[in-house]
Parts: sequence; C-alpha cells; structure tokens
Amino acid sequence: MTRVFLVVMDSVGIGGAPDADQYFNSGLPDTGANTVAHIADTCRQGGAEQGRHGPLNIPNLTNLGLGNAIEMANPGLLGAVARSEHRHWASAIETSKGKDTPSGHWELAGVPVTWEWHYFPKSDPVFPQSILSRACEIAQVDDVLGKCHASGTTILDDLAVRHIETGWPICYTSVDSVFQVAAHEEHFGLDRLYDLCGGLAPILHDMRVGRVIARPFVGDAETGWIRTANRKDYALLPPKPVLTNWLQSAGIKVTAIGKIGDIFSMQGIDQVIKGNDAQLMSALQEEVASASENSFIFANFVEFDSLYGHRRDVAGYARALEWFDAEIGKVRSNLRPDDILIITADHGNDPTWIGTDHTREQVPVLIQGGPVMARHSISFADVAASIAQVFGVKNNGAGRSFWA
Repeated sequence: MTRVFLVVMDSVGIGGAPDADQYFNSGLPDTGANTVAHIADTCRQGGAEQGRHGPLNIPNLTNLGLGNAIEMANPGLLGAVARSEHRHWASAIETSKGKDTPSGHWELAGVPVTWEWHYFPKSDPVFPQSILSRACEIAQVDDVLGKCHASGTTILDDLAVRHIETGWPICYTSVDSVFQVAAHEEHFGLDRLYDLCGGLAPILHDMRVGRVIARPFVGDAETGWIRTANRKDYALLPPKPVLTNWLQSAGIKVTAIGKIGDIFSMQGIDQVIKGNDAQLMSALQEEVASASENSFIFANFVEFDSLYGHRRDVAGYARALEWFDAEIGKVRSNLRPDDILIITADHGNDPTWIGTDHTREQVPVLIQGGPVMARHSISFADVAASIAQVFGVKNNGAGRSFWA
C-alpha cells in the first residue's frame, strides 16, 4: 500500500522554458527569467539581506537535486544551486497555453490546457458592463468599486473605506485570467461575498476566465486592512477527469491542502484543509504522521507567489524558500519507508524580473521514495502518469510515467 504526497511550491520555477519568448511581462519576453537561480545569485551577492543573511540556504531542496534540475533546464548554467548525487529529480516542461495556476496544476494532474484564457484589458472599461450589472444585481447594490487592474493590497488602501461607507464590493483583476472581488467580512459579510462570486462564476467561466476569487478582508482605517485565510477560488472545471478523479474512483483517499480544492473545483477530493502557509505546513506534517495507507495528499504553498513573486520581493522570496526547506526537512525525516514525496511547482514568478506577472519557466520535480527514475527531462503531465502508476490506476491523461 502506498501514500503519495504531491507538494507544489507555487511559482518556484527554474528557468529554461523553450517557449518563454512567447510570454511577456510589461511588453518584454520572459526569455532568461529564472526564479530560483536569480534569487540564489542575488543572495550570493548580498542583495537580499532583509530578514535573512548570506547565500541562499536550502539544504533539503539541494540534497533532492534542485541544482541538477536547474542545470538540466538551462544547459551551461552551472552552480546556481549546488548539484547533488541524488538521482530522483527532473525538470518539467509545460505544454499548456498559459503561465498561471490552473494551467500548471491541471497539467500536473494529467490534463493540459489547450485553449487561450481570457485576460481583461488594461483599458477603460476593463470589465463588460453586463458583468458589472450582474454583480450589482446579485449583491443588491447600486454600483461596484475598483473596475480596474490592481494589486490586491493596494486596492484595499485605496478603496476599503469607501467600500465600508457605500457597501459596494471592490471588483478588480490582475495579469492573470481572474475576476476578483474584495469585501469586508463583517461589514459586507463572508457568505454574501461567496454568493456574489459563485453567482458570477458561470458567466465568467463561459468567457474562459479561469477563476473568480473571493478576497475577504478585515480591519479598519486606523489599524489597517488584512486579507483573511477565507479566500475562495471559483475555478473553471477541468475539461475532463484529472488525477484526483482517477484516484478517488479507485478508492484512494484524496486530501487537498491549501487552494487545491478550489483549483480543481473539488473534483475527486475527499477532504480540504485551508489556512496560511504555516498552518498548511502543520497540516502536511500531520498528514505525514497520520494519513492512512492508500492515500494521496495534494498540497499547494502559495505565499512564494502571492506575497513575494508578484511584489518582486527577492529577500522575502528567499526567506520563504529557506523556511519551506527547513520545514520540508521535518516532513522528509518522518516519512514511512514506502511513502513517496514529490515536490514541484506550477510556473515561475521571478522576483528579479520586470513587471508583476508570472514568468514562463520549467519547474523542478524532486522526489523522495518511489521507483528508479528513467528520465530527467519530463512534461508536467508525466507527474500524474507516474503517480497513477504507483497506485496501480489507469493513466487517463496526456503524460507517461518517468519511472522505470
């Protein structure tokens, strides 16, 4: 019997995407972006000293072959992170159209995205009036605030007071294929926010907008505004069954940690655990200690991306990597002999790069346990095929197993 832990370090890319020249930040292609290598270089040069010091200290990820995967993705790039003698690693190439959360996660689960997502223009108007009118109708308000591209924290500084005064929700978007709604949990109401986002989701999904995101917050003008852990993503359904469906149908318990349940619209998921990254790490460690045999635990740690990547905060991203590395070391030491731990990512978000968008990169696949690796250059979808193999479940996706 097997337990598999698939852990996604959201946005921890390793450069080298073959088609990076087709993806852009502020009008410039992503060619040359490399999240981990550029963070490591900045740390080595003393440029990321806020809250930490010196070279990037990630011994567990290094031991699992992160440096090897970086060199595989970037031939000729040597020494960004030290190499390891560990053989259970790979660099993975995405084939989906897009460099966002759903594209990366769906393909990791065996189903690449074959269409173009809808992105809202950086122009006026940003949103169709039909969407705004429907939002007003559902929320029973006269208007909405925002209606623009914005940072999720900055827009609260700008509009939260007005939101509380009027009761109007704050609607905004980003460089991702998203429609986001921020509202105060007490003044507007959490359930009311969920009802609004849930009501808008089918319309926006028909437009190929990937996610409608409820962004609840608390606080006041004096103490400040704080986004809570009650975020909820209303994601477009995958076009066909994914890894979680295959496993659940075979009687394997599937536990989602973090935003995995939202990303897959609860498809094939038995249990969901939410919280901030520290809480999610505690949940992962608890699953390592107590999950039953024949279980699949699928976790996402989002704060690399949401707190540091988009904000181009190199030191913050480095701190997050070092924290994760120390915590994943505890996970590794408590795994059972037959357990398999797979650590990967869904896209890049190089904090040294221009703009604020994700970056098109390959991702590492770092493994403890399992069969012998047959290949070190793989596709995202090969992750699902390989997990299906160890559980003895038919691979219904686009990949093929990387295990011999």
